[in-house]
Amino acid sequence: MSENFPDYVDVDYTDGEGEEPEDYPHIQDKIEKAIEVTREGLESYENPAVMWTGGKDSTLTLYFIKEVADRFDLEVPPAVFIDHYQHFDEIHDFVDHWADEWDLEVIYARNEDVGAYVDEHGLEPGDDIDISELSEHNQHHVRDILEYEEDTFPFLLDTYVGNHLLKTVALNDALEEYDIDGVISGVRWDEQEARADETFFSPRHDPDIYPPHDRIQPILQFDEAAVWDAFWNFVVPDTVENFPEEGYVPESDDDLPEGVAQDDIPISPKYFAGFRSLGSEVSTEKSDQEPAWLQDLEGTTERAGRAQDKEDLMERLRDLGYM
Repeated sequence: MSENFPDYVDVDYTDGEGEEPEDYPHIQDKIEKAIEVTREGLESYENPAVMWTGGKDSTLTLYFIKEVADRFDLEVPPAVFIDHYQHFDEIHDFVDHWADEWDLEVIYARNEDVGAYVDEHGLEPGDDIDISELSEHNQHHVRDILEYEEDTFPFLLDTYVGNHLLKTVALNDALEEYDIDGVISGVRWDEQEARADETFFSPRHDPDIYPPHDRIQPILQFDEAAVWDAFWNFVVPDTVENFPEEGYVPESDDDLPEGVAQDDIPISPKYFAGFRSLGSEVSTEKSDQEPAWLQDLEGTTERAGRAQDKEDLMERLRDLGYM
């Protein structure tokens, strides 16, 4: 990482301060801002990367990146996929399929020390991991950064120690290894309270916590309904052959236009199956039987299917580098 970082980057870290989705009332307003932020992100950073979870928000962000890169003759940066060992199989299949379809370079970020321990001891989610048997790097994070005092922690993603080691440490190690200075992510103001005050360009410059970098966040201004609006009226018609140009929203994976299969659509099958927010296979449940976009998006909570102990820790986790 350049010792002068962030001196070579000239972005407005206050852009979006005090704003909310209602300040971008129409889908075109939201899209225009996403294009503006995406272009500035691709042009301002020497080694950007996009966080890709296989979920709707990061896939929409990736679509904007591809479109902006094509329109302005810019490079599509690599995608970073955090493999925390507790994904739904469908998520891995989706990422592999669309990485191939869209000719993407994917960096798989893993905490391989924890993964090796899990494999060696044949652990299942919820089994205990002995901290003393982990690397000095992981022990430092557990003892010195998290100040966790127990001898073991459960092999679960949606806990304080598990999330930090399996996601944040894996991400920060990848940022350092690949010298990434700008992380383009699909977080939104309305998705989680801890993200409500984010700006479109957000500095992460404390070297004691993470490799110095910026977060570039093109879809902060989208709410959940607008994400689905963008998919069914722009992303899918633009990327799927034989799909109507606008106005067609399927009611199930069986309700697709003739000649179109669910695998042809860049939307995870988990959303067709009723999930609204995708976490680990251990602690994420579907919200309803209907596809995500047909559910009561205003009257119910998007992340209700996620483990709430992790949700309650979100602010502390983000201070440590979580997305």
